[in-house]
Amino acid sequence: MPIDRREFLAVTGRFGLASTLFPGALYTLAAQAAPEANAQATATSEATAPELPKITPEMIDQAAALAGITIAPEYRQAMLDGLNQQRSSYAEIRKLHLPNGVAPAFVFDPLPPGATVNSQREKPIYSKAPATLTAPANLEDLAFESAMNLADLLRRRKISSTNLTEMYLARLKRYDPILHFGITLTEERARNQAREADADIARGHYRGPLHGLPWGAKDLLAVKGYPTTWGAGGFEHQVIDEDATVVQRLDAAGAILIAKLTLGALAMGDKWYGGRTRNPWNPKQGSSGSSAGPASATSAGCIAFSIGSETLGSISSPSTRCGVTGLRPTFGFVPRTGAMALSWTMDKLGPICRAVEDCAAVVEAIYGPDSRDLSVRDAAFNWNADLDWKSLRIGYLKSTFDPDQPSPPEKPAPANETAEQKKQREQRERQREMFRARRAYDRKYDLAALDKLHAMGVDLIPLDLPKLPFGAMVPLLTAEAAAAFDELTTTGRDKLLTEQGPEDWPNAFRVARFYPAVEYIQANRARSLAIREISKLFEKADVIVTSTNSEQLVVTNLTGHPACIVPNGLRGDDAPAPPAVDTGDDDQIGGPGTPVSLTFLGGHYLDAKLCAFARAYQQATGFEKLHPKLP
Repeated sequence: MPIDRREFLAVTGRFGLASTLFPGALYTLAAQAAPEANAQATATSEATAPELPKITPEMIDQAAALAGITIAPEYRQAMLDGLNQQRSSYAEIRKLHLPNGVAPAFVFDPLPPGATVNSQREKPIYSKAPATLTAPANLEDLAFESAMNLADLLRRRKISSTNLTEMYLARLKRYDPILHFGITLTEERARNQAREADADIARGHYRGPLHGLPWGAKDLLAVKGYPTTWGAGGFEHQVIDEDATVVQRLDAAGAILIAKLTLGALAMGDKWYGGRTRNPWNPKQGSSGSSAGPASATSAGCIAFSIGSETLGSISSPSTRCGVTGLRPTFGFVPRTGAMALSWTMDKLGPICRAVEDCAAVVEAIYGPDSRDLSVRDAAFNWNADLDWKSLRIGYLKSTFDPDQPSPPEKPAPANETAEQKKQREQRERQREMFRARRAYDRKYDLAALDKLHAMGVDLIPLDLPKLPFGAMVPLLTAEAAAAFDELTTTGRDKLLTEQGPEDWPNAFRVARFYPAVEYIQANRARSLAIREISKLFEKADVIVTSTNSEQLVVTNLTGHPACIVPNGLRGDDAPAPPAVDTGDDDQIGGPGTPVSLTFLGGHYLDAKLCAFARAYQQATGFEKLHPKLP
């Protein structure tokens, strides 16, 4: 079944409450027992956690009940001193007020035992731009052109970076009131960079395919002199006095930063403190998230390319919704220094563009160690547009293309069901039926992609995901996120966040307090098994084709494998109607005239090979050339 990220958070929240909760449960129970005056933390950055009472035998009983374990009475008293002493250590650590950018003293490695990577860098080989490409009379006719074609026009001085920058700035201002994708325009910085790019190119100092191209940053990347809001209430005026490594590297490549773009608050969904970012194909819908602004602005032809991030679908989902191409690199390929941390073992930065080769050019500029993000490996990204993709072994995840299994039958309505309960039950049934109808309709596009691959001469190798409890590993994300934003919870500042529902971050952070260290480590051990088993699939195939909205999205984010998400056509007029209101709870709401996508997966640090095949599919289909019709 398709995977919805908000639903996963809800499921994993319930998982957390059902596991061995002992340390977190005790802490939370003690907090609830604190005097009311202390428990009401103020919503200021100076607020401190309440002073907690000592743990009692009764609290141990309550925590054990939550954890589903039994502790004999003769052991409870012996535990008290150690538990109270252990809890006191929490307060000492909190006094450090650890900034979000301080990583834990461990580094996640996605490679299975015995794996090696190629660190020998080679000069990238890009495709040649069409010989007929010329500058139009109206520069705005280039708004939806690929980054590589724009680069060729800039290199040949058929257009100027200054004029291109002004054109995109004007479009950002024109469409932001409709799509709500912008947080901060970096106009002065951009104009200075554009003038410098034009002067360099005129002198023959061409830095490469990104030189002079305007781009947008997801507003979790620090940019010196500008706010970095993380899309969240309470952080609107936050300024971080450095440029993120990715920003520095794009500056060095000559790219022009023109905007900081929206993300769902603290990287969840498409709703930020200023509203909901919209889908250019249907502005009644959100753009999905959390790389909401980068996908929307790229799709709307308001930037040449953008940088997003993914922890659990945040490049994949908005790229699908907005009909653009996204590359989620191998974990540890691109340094995250200067980016908001959500999960140190799952966060990845990557490009959102109009075409695969655009993504390759961006990764070429931003990948590699920076000495600060210790997760980044010295591995090579050797782009070769001329790679013989027909020599690659191509697999496909068969189960993601199979019809969905029938849903279990509904439980009979209770005899004492009220009118309101009946109305809610019938509404849930209608929603499930519409979901099934949308999924069945979208499956036609998945199957058409397999037919197209066969027509290209690809001999697809059927593969399946191993049977492991992947969903039970996702609480690793929420535990790390709760640690990254610990002070929001302990000071009460979490009330400043826009969204406060059961599936939103404030509640997820509170639930994560119940996730114990032992279970966190056990889930990581299970994750090691997942890495080994998924890596075995890439012993059978170089690239794997899969339906985008399937279990693989969770699996490969856990294992750190790269993914390239490409447009795969538009839904027809006969598509099932989308919900009347986009609540943000369903990533696949569809509707006539909206995009669908296909995903390609690759082996660890073999992102260039992955992109070469994804580009071949784009060349055979041309779906990346479709763009929304905006007023």
